[in-house]
Amino acid sequence: MPRGKDQAKPFSQLVASFGGFPIEIPLIDFRPIKKNERLQDCLKVLDTYDWIIFTSNVTVNTFFTFIKKEGACFPNIAVIGKKTEKVLRDRGFPVAFVPSAYVAEVFVREFIPHIQKGTRVLIPKGNLAREYIASSLREAGAVVDEVVIYETFMPEESRHKLAKMLDCGELDILTFTSPSTVDHLMEVVKEYGLQDKLKHCIISCIGPITEKKLREYGLPVHAAPSEYTIEEMLKSTIAFLAAEK
Repeated sequence: MPRGKDQAKPFSQLVASFGGFPIEIPLIDFRPIKKNERLQDCLKVLDTYDWIIFTSNVTVNTFFTFIKKEGACFPNIAVIGKKTEKVLRDRGFPVAFVPSAYVAEVFVREFIPHIQKGTRVLIPKGNLAREYIASSLREAGAVVDEVVIYETFMPEESRHKLAKMLDCGELDILTFTSPSTVDHLMEVVKEYGLQDKLKHCIISCIGPITEKKLREYGLPVHAAPSEYTIEEMLKSTIAFLAAEK
């Protein structure tokens, strides 16, 4: 279950390279918000920020639909994740800070030394993003502006496909890359009364927040790698399968 439509194809190729049979059912997709006064105000004073923090490649790509590189004076850039860093570097933007692990808690702990009283930080984000980074940096003395730039939703075409394949027992392994993917799956499961169908599935995920969300629904987590990448999630799933034989 890849994050969204844009992530489905490379995810499927990776699954196939490990000998699996990928089935693409994107559980979330993203759409930019309409450019509003709050966003415009932040973009007008972009050069006054000391840092801008990107927490995903979706955030990067969406942000650049609102702003052109030409003439834009960017602050220092901090990111969470190798893929987010790569997307920015491919656009020609240097990344000044990347945490050792790709979760908000580690990011905050390692980023705090860069914060002084009055440090100005801009955080573009999705409508469902956590506020942990912003609140933690404010406690450390930073002046933080959060601005929602995209909305997260479940593609309607995925809803029926997911219900049908779960009902027929055609999904052996479910993979989750964010809490939102878990929530959207469970919406469908509850709507169609498919709770029992999950008992036969192996469940893998990336990151402690996603794992926590799964356990809140009473679901087991069979594979959760210490390095939060899709490749490591697949490797840990293979290791679980090998151990079960």
